Amino acid sequence: MLKNNIKTIRKSKGLSQEALAIKLNVVRQTISKWEQGLSVPDAEMLISISKIFETPVSTLLGENISESKTDDLKTISEKLEIINLQLSQRKKDKRKITNWLLISFCIIIIVIFIVLVLLNSLYLNWDYSNPENSVLGVTFHSFEWLFVRIAPIILIVLIIGIFINKKKD
Repeated sequence: MLKNNIKTIRKSKGLSQEALAIKLNVVRQTISKWEQGLSVPDAEMLISISKIFETPVSTLLGENISESKTDDLKTISEKLEIINLQLSQRKKDKRKITNWLLISFCIIIIVIFIVLVLLNSLYLNWDYSNPENSVLGVTFHSFEWLFVRIAPIILIVLIIGIFINKKKD
């Protein structure tokens, strides 16, 4: 199928994965993933590949390169539709993962705030004559001071990110 056809045509044209990647402005690993079937090029990239290979898109998408089929617009559009649906599903999955990561970071920030409030800056009552307590107290105070000033901004940005991510769905 597509992965075998890309590899076969690339080799028949005498191109390495690196050379093809340079012509398509992608990294070599992208070509490798296409040839292993781990990912597929989008419609625009298929057109670029067909131009470089001087081969119709239908040949790239066809079952067998040796079979010379006439360009059937319906067949090509159906295969492109399937590829676009796969890409669309991947984008949705990435959005879901991003959304959960944003929510997780919000929860982590809120939990840290609660812990800091519950601790009520106990380090202020420490015996600073002991060097270890002194260093630990200053470190904890620095973290708390920085966190209290930066975390609300980060929390607001994360919440905005969640809403923007939800709107894209």
